[in-house]
Amino acid sequence: MTINCKGVLINFNKPKIFGILNITPDSFFDGGKYNTTKKILKQCEKMIVEGADFIDVGAQSSRPGSNELSLDEEKNRLLPNLENLIKEFPDTHFSIDTYRSKIAEESIDIGASIINDISSGNLDSSMMEVVGKKKVPYVMMHMKGIPLTMQVNTVYKNIVNEIIEFFSKKIKQAYSFGIDDLIIDPGFGFGKEITDNYKILNHLELFNIFNLPVMVGISRKSMIYKKLGVNSEQSLNGTSILNTVSLTKKVKILRVHDVKEAKECIDLLQELK
Repeated sequence: MTINCKGVLINFNKPKIFGILNITPDSFFDGGKYNTTKKILKQCEKMIVEGADFIDVGAQSSRPGSNELSLDEEKNRLLPNLENLIKEFPDTHFSIDTYRSKIAEESIDIGASIINDISSGNLDSSMMEVVGKKKVPYVMMHMKGIPLTMQVNTVYKNIVNEIIEFFSKKIKQAYSFGIDDLIIDPGFGFGKEITDNYKILNHLELFNIFNLPVMVGISRKSMIYKKLGVNSEQSLNGTSILNTVSLTKKVKILRVHDVKEAKECIDLLQELK
């Protein structure tokens, strides 16, 4: 199982880490933390040193209830910072967290390696065409609705089956646009109740049916801290536990705020092979 990032074949014999770099003022955990060039570069370096395989850069919050940025706002916030990051860390693979094809295209032209789309093309009909043309890997996530309203309609008959059916259609669509390298993300917390998230986690191994890398993004989310009666700042231990569970179900990518701890989960589980 491999993906091609700018001519480099990356295999998943050992699970990989997406380090989250939110350059947003309102993300649920670290919004506003990285609001200067110096802070952004320092956090990126920290995650690389700690073992991140990719840095996932997002300029627009997708937390439940978040409002949509204008195209120009997202572009002005993201692209200059991406240029600085690539200049400072030219050997690092940067993933761009966006659902807009114009942002994706310009990011790839600057040097981004991967597009991470929370909507799997549902919020921009040109996205798959752009990704297919540019020949970069594409992360497709399951989300019901849009971030502003996604927690309003969270009714499923069988959530795992419905997400599998969703990916069956989306994978076929992506291949039709010439996208060769796909990663799937079941979308913990995106249009799902806490009980739904644990149903997905309990049956996570079923998503391996597609023989594609599965990415899990549960880092410091409410499915952890609400269950434990704490807050996101206090949910690192819970995150590590659920990341470990995910790894036992053959997940290939952990998307996390805390790279060092995620790498420890991966390294220790490797010893059990």
